[in-house]
Amino acid sequence: MTSILTYTLKNLPSTSKWALRFSLRPLSCSSQLRAAPAAQTKSKKTLAKPNIRNIVVVEGVRIPFLQSGTSYKELMPHDLARAALLGLLHRTNVPKDVVDYIILGTVIQEVKTSNVAREAALGAGFSDKTPAHTVTMACISANQAMTTGVGLIASGQCDVVVAGGVELMSDIPIRHSRKMRKMLLDLNKAKTLGQRLSLISKFRLNFLSPELPAVAEFSTSETMGHSADRLAAAFAVSRLDQDEYALRSHSLAKKAQDEGLLSDVVPFKVPGKDTVTKDNGIRPSSLEQMAKLKPAFIKPYGTVTAANSSFLTDGASAMLIMAEEKALAMGYKPKAYLRDFVYVSQDPKDQLLLGPTYATPKVLERAGLTMTDIDAFEFHEAFSVGSPPLEKFNNWGGSLSLGHPFGATGCRLVMAAANRLRKEGGQYGLVAACAAGGQGHAMIVEAYPK
Repeated sequence: MTSILTYTLKNLPSTSKWALRFSLRPLSCSSQLRAAPAAQTKSKKTLAKPNIRNIVVVEGVRIPFLQSGTSYKELMPHDLARAALLGLLHRTNVPKDVVDYIILGTVIQEVKTSNVAREAALGAGFSDKTPAHTVTMACISANQAMTTGVGLIASGQCDVVVAGGVELMSDIPIRHSRKMRKMLLDLNKAKTLGQRLSLISKFRLNFLSPELPAVAEFSTSETMGHSADRLAAAFAVSRLDQDEYALRSHSLAKKAQDEGLLSDVVPFKVPGKDTVTKDNGIRPSSLEQMAKLKPAFIKPYGTVTAANSSFLTDGASAMLIMAEEKALAMGYKPKAYLRDFVYVSQDPKDQLLLGPTYATPKVLERAGLTMTDIDAFEFHEAFSVGSPPLEKFNNWGGSLSLGHPFGATGCRLVMAAANRLRKEGGQYGLVAACAAGGQGHAMIVEAYPK
């Protein structure tokens, strides 16, 4: 494990070493279970750049994020995405015909709706003349959807883009084995009874063994949970540190839910069932109860458990992104500016979860900011391995407690940052997330003047 730490530190640029001290320090101190008090509005420079269009978030919504196998289990991904799009239309009253483009992210695709953005858009009543496409970049798929929309607006190709994402882990595609698939395809091509009988004679019972979607990295054959365990050991983040952080996430999420701060959540009437109004994975427990759980990945000495990991989640999100001049012309009061962003990639074996560590100093440098300038951090929590200063960090909960639908989380992060800045009086938010393949994303969100 020491070799992992040495390798990581030696290969980080100096700015990333500085960021690493914040993002992978031990997570203790029960006093940090409280959220920071509301910040005073600060007078800082704006990040607007000459001759570049200002791009704003008008509004963003999400249907409740639910544990897989619960109320959404009978639906398809486009049903969830359609609900998020309809929620956005209802919240904003934006005319459907002014939307120039729709982009959604997803990870585990339903084979019947591979371009789920298009199917969801049509289902939500958008014009069939409005283009829509789907992107995939693991856990930062919605981030990619958003920044693709930013690029379309910045280049002048579009004025109004809807971006979001969806994931339905309750019904993942399970395939026949390769041998079975080959036999079925060959049978379809067979022209005579003799050819069919010859193929059928080659059938063996092991052909029926199903293939599940891989949970391990294709390039390394290691699961993200194993990687989190190794990183926790390498950076001396203990089981207690991780459990304390997870408890903090669930406690703050419950507090935010009870106080009505999760305003991006829109109700969803599930066909044949009751209306779902809130996330169902928030479960504040106790350190004593959490300590009873066994390691989930590296047994018996690992420190990552079901209690300090994000759970499999169903959900969808959608955001209305516009050129500032277009939003104002239509009478909207934007919530935030979308400013500088970066994508990073590193070794998927030993640095799989370090995307935010590399992306944070890069995006701060690009924006001309420092860590102390940031008023609200919203980082994706796949596991409880580490974080920046906690007094500004994920104060309304995070992926550990709210859930993590792979293709939809990015929009939740941006809206949490935007809403927190408005509530707390801050100016700059920093959103960051890691993703499978050793990739990562970070973005600066600037509050829109009140």
